Amino acid sequence: MSHPMDYLHHVSFGIRILGVLVIIFGVAGCVTRFFRSEIQSARGRNVEEDRKRVRHVLGYYLLLGLEILIAADIIDTLMKPTSQDLIILGAIVAIRTVISYSLNSELAHDSPHAEKTATL
Repeated sequence: MSHPMDYLHHVSFGIRILGVLVIIFGVAGCVTRFFRSEIQSARGRNVEEDRKRVRHVLGYYLLLGLEILIAADIIDTLMKPTSQDLIILGAIVAIRTVISYSLNSELAHDSPHAEKTATL
C-alpha cells in the first residue's frame, strides 16, 4: 500500500510536466507565428505588430508555465520541509518571481491597451 506522500510526489511531478508542456506549447506556437510573419516581411509587408504580438503571446505562456512550476516546487517542499529545502524554495520562488515580474511589466508596456492609454 502506498503512502499518501507518494501520491503527492506523483501529483507534483504531473504539475511540473504540465508547466513544461505549457512552455513548450507556447514556444512552438510562437515559432510558427514568427516564421509566418518573417515570410510576410520578406514579401514587403510591415510585420511590426505581428512581432509584438508574438512576444506578447510567448511571454504569456512563459509566465503561466513559471507559475505552474512554482506550484510544483511548493508542493515538493511541503512534503519534506527541512530548513535547507525551505531556503532553496525561497530562492527558486524569488528568482522566478523576478523573472515573472520582468516579463509581466514588459508585456504590460508592449500591450496595445498600454499604448492607447499612453496616448490619451
